[in-house]
Amino acid sequence: MTENKLLTRLDRAKTPYHAVNEAIKTLAENGFTELKETEKWKIEKGGKYYVIRDGSALIAFVTGEKYSFNIVASHTDSPCFKLKLNAENTAAGCVKLNVERYGGGLFYPWLDVPLKIAGRVVTEKNGVITSRLAELEETFVIPSVAIHFNRNANDGLKFNPQTDMQALAALGNGTENVLKEAERKAGGKILDYDLFLTAAQKPFAFGFGNEFVCSPRVDNLTSVFASVDAIVNCRQNNFPVIFLADNEEVGSRTKQGAGSTFLKDVLSRVNSALGKTDEDFRIALGKSFLVSCDNAHAVHPNHPELSDPDNKTLLGGGVVIKHHANQNYTTDAFSSAAFRYVLDKAGVKTQDFFMRSDLPSGGTLGAISSSQLSVRSVDIGMPQLAMHSYAETFAASDYPEIENGLTAFLSAEITAEGYAEISVK
Repeated sequence: MTENKLLTRLDRAKTPYHAVNEAIKTLAENGFTELKETEKWKIEKGGKYYVIRDGSALIAFVTGEKYSFNIVASHTDSPCFKLKLNAENTAAGCVKLNVERYGGGLFYPWLDVPLKIAGRVVTEKNGVITSRLAELEETFVIPSVAIHFNRNANDGLKFNPQTDMQALAALGNGTENVLKEAERKAGGKILDYDLFLTAAQKPFAFGFGNEFVCSPRVDNLTSVFASVDAIVNCRQNNFPVIFLADNEEVGSRTKQGAGSTFLKDVLSRVNSALGKTDEDFRIALGKSFLVSCDNAHAVHPNHPELSDPDNKTLLGGGVVIKHHANQNYTTDAFSSAAFRYVLDKAGVKTQDFFMRSDLPSGGTLGAISSSQLSVRSVDIGMPQLAMHSYAETFAASDYPEIENGLTAFLSAEITAEGYAEISVK
């Protein structure tokens, strides 16, 4: 995949709904057929399919000859701000947007930068309620307080999300311009909406050799698009599966999140549609392997002391295998060795991440998915800087590594044989 294609996708996928829409385009162009949860499934060997839940999560799979699953899980959401209903309020002759934070993002980078409103709107016609994608053309800004009013600003800031993070929308008293503009684009009266104030900065390359990329939503859309391209390009006599989950940034415990039954529901229905028994399904799960693909912290060049002194995860160093003693990441020696072996054979670079022992570690999809679908798993990602910021930075050379690594994994015949043996071909 070309770098320009990735940057275009990162720009277009301003919300999870838009990210899934971008994934559908690629899958449909490559012969994948949609299955609906509300209909009976007819599945054929060698068929390529995808299932959407709530417009913001997607599972795609290929029914290969080998009946155990190579699964890649990633997430479609990123930290941002969600518009409340009756979002417009006035102060000092200006209309502002009342928002609540979504996820654990850094606040200060969102000041004085371009923002867009995007998401989905829900309309009704003749008793049929429909949701559709929405993105307003206008740009918005959250203004900083001038240094003259806060002389200590450079010594540290503390933000109140109710008062400090409201964006300027218009001059005047406000007349629900957000809703009117959304209704104009939707072509009908809006009953409700899931609209977000999201980063509008275009992705860009930088550095003397343009070796870096800075973009909103790097965490975790780089994993999303890499996994989509991997299932399109992998050897499909296996049973490759990709799971694009929503709501990871807020805990994953939704009907479309990694903590839901979505993945288990889809694979169970596939099992039934193929005429297999419940025992067949349990045996298949016992032999399966899941890669939780979320991004990883690279060593920060200005603050290397924040990283583990002996396991340095570097920009340009390739795919990161993430470890944690308390199982914030699901990696163990067995899963790490098997995954590294696959990537080594494919010529893909790997490196290891450990959090400093005196700092708390974040978690991701792997452990949460395991509560619903217990298979051997490893947590991996692409190294990046400024995670959960308005825009994040990665090395351009690392994206092909993660895409090639996931393609190699989905192409590999990895079969767990009990607790003490894994066969890799």
